[in-house]
Parts: sequence; C-alpha cells; structure tokens
Amino acid sequence: MQNEPKGLRPHIVLLGRRNVGKSSLINALTEQPLSLVSDVPGTTTDPVQKAFELLPFGPVIFIDTGGIDDEGELGQMRVKRAMQEFASADLALIVVETGTWGPYEDDIMAQVKARNMRHFVVVNKCDLKPDWKAPLPDAYYVSAADKSGMSELKYAMATELEKIASLKNSVVGDLITGGDVVVLVVPIDLEAPRGRLILPQVMTIRDILDNDASALVVKDRELFATLHKLAEKPKLVICDSQVVLKVAGDLPPDIKMTTFSILFSRQKGDLAKFVQGVKTIDTLKDGDRVLISEACSHHAIADDIGRVKIPRWVRQYTGRDIIFENVQGRDYPEDMEKYKLVIHCAGCMLTPKGMCVRMDEALDHGVPITNYGITISYVQGVLERALEPFGGIESLI
Repeated sequence: MQNEPKGLRPHIVLLGRRNVGKSSLINALTEQPLSLVSDVPGTTTDPVQKAFELLPFGPVIFIDTGGIDDEGELGQMRVKRAMQEFASADLALIVVETGTWGPYEDDIMAQVKARNMRHFVVVNKCDLKPDWKAPLPDAYYVSAADKSGMSELKYAMATELEKIASLKNSVVGDLITGGDVVVLVVPIDLEAPRGRLILPQVMTIRDILDNDASALVVKDRELFATLHKLAEKPKLVICDSQVVLKVAGDLPPDIKMTTFSILFSRQKGDLAKFVQGVKTIDTLKDGDRVLISEACSHHAIADDIGRVKIPRWVRQYTGRDIIFENVQGRDYPEDMEKYKLVIHCAGCMLTPKGMCVRMDEALDHGVPITNYGITISYVQGVLERALEPFGGIESLI
C-alpha cells in the first residue's frame, strides 16, 4: 500500500498559527520524525507533503503548512499557499495551542462552514494548561510532547477517512461485471515513460482486475487484428484519447468504447459539467483565451498533447485564432475571468476533492471547464460514441 498513487490517498492538511505544534503533531501521529521541528516560529514555510500509512485506515498524505498568522509580504504568500492546500484537502486538522483562540481561528472555522468541509479541531500542548477548553464542544485535546490523546484522534481520523473512501467511485467497476473482457488501447509514443505505463492506464488495469474481469492491452495498430482473434466481443474498449478517432473507426458499432481521460473526468470530477463545458468550443472567437491546465509536471516534448496537439485540433475545428495558455502542477490562476474556457487534464495526480475545487473555481468565475479526453473526442466528432457506456450523458452534447 505504500505505493498507492498520490491521487488515491486522502489528503490531510494541518492548519493553524505559527508554533502551535503542527509539525510535532504529524510526528506524534505517525510516530516518525517526518517534519522538521524547532521552537522558532515559522520553521515550516511552504506546504510539505508526507506520504504515510495511517493505521488503522491505510495510505494518506499529510500536508504540513506554514502559520496562518505569518507576517510581511513573503509571509502572506505562505499563508496563501497554506489556504490553497486547505481548500483542496479531504480532511483538515485545525490546530490550536491550549489557551489560545482568536480571530485567526474564527476565520478558519467560518471557511470550514462555508465549504462544508470535513475537519477536526485539535488543541495541542494540553499538558501545559490541562483545564483550558476551546469554544467548541467536539475538540480533541492532545499533546505531541507526551503523546496523550493521540489514540483517540487517530481513531476519529480513521473513521472519518473510511467515510470519505466509501464515497469514491472506482474507475470502471460499475461498467463491467466479473468475467468480462476489457480491451485497453495504449499507444507507445514519446510521452509514454520508458519501461512503464502511465498512471491512468495502471489504475484502470488494477480496477478491472479488482472487479474480476480480464484486461487485454494492445497498441492502437494491433486493435483490429486482435478483435478478430477473440472468441467473443469485449464488454468495453478503453483507449488513449489521442487515438480515439482511429479506435472508433476500427470498432463495430455494437462494441462500446470510451477513453481513459473521460473515465477519470467522471471519477475525479463531474462528467456532466465537463460535457456541458466542451460545447463552449463552438462559441470561441478570434483572440479568445483558453487555459490548458495540467495537474502533473513533466518535460514537454515536441508534440506535447497540452501545448501542441489540443491547441492545434481546437484551432482546426473552430477555424479561429485562439490564444492558449498553459499551467502545470499546483499552479492555477486566480484571474480566471479572462478565459473563455478551461481544458483540464484527466487529473490522475489530484484527489477528487482537488479536482472539484478546480472545477468550482472556474465555474464560480463563470468560466466553463472541460477535460482533455472530452475535448479531443468532441473536435474529432466521436464524443457521443465515447459517452455511450455512461447511459444518457450523450444527450448533453
């Protein structure tokens, strides 16, 4: 489980003022020195992610952040980064020092309520003032120094994380049954890592096996011949978006197909909203700005899908001189209103909560959002077919 993909691990962010013991709390919860600890306020600056196996739940990501009371121009930048991590986390630990509650904590709690966010208030250093109580009835009182209260907090976290995990849909499990054959079409090109498959492909294969079905992996040029070798038709064909047009041409109409990217748009975000967003392409005009957002960071190649292929395909489809801008990794612009559309990657490196936050940020600014696979299938005229496995969603086109 230590190799669980980052995007599948619940993210737990610790938020609070400087020197309330956030880093010490992580070390006490994990019983390992994962975070740097000192008595100097502001030791933790940028958010730091720590992968860990939190028993009895399983793999998680702890996110240690700088203090929300940091000062100065640089300090405010750190606070901004901390709040970004807070917004996209699955679970927040609001850490306060015993005897301390004020405007900073009131502001955090207001944001928690506004976002309907899963959270715990954790009063640290309770060994110093054991009689002090926070103005909330359900706070947890702990001491990172003497480890008191840790068992109760860990049990509460594990219980809450189980609820979160139960809400996450599998990639393809609801589309197949035991004994089915699923064909995966995986082109081996310059973006394919040497000796490995990319993460969405690996996650899909594992999900197929977890649902007692069989996964048959072929390259795009071998699909047609492979289909004729099978004794029965596959239940589903899943392909890389870049070869969706060829795969659609090779498949008879009674075999359902979709793409990895479309599957992940459903698992990570809201497929219906992504499908509605793609229709914005038909309204784009010369000079309109479109944001291409990629959650991971990789070295761009000569024919990069986000920087080259998608802009080329959209320009060819619209016949318009559209301006494309690219962001990668954690970067996500605040001035969203200047864009007419956001085209996001599949989001395999994001948690579902992280993807939903990005969707909401765009939609709150009145900017439609869609994703790579839906865009490619749309401009190549095969989106309706790529949505058939999901029943009825194609009516949104």
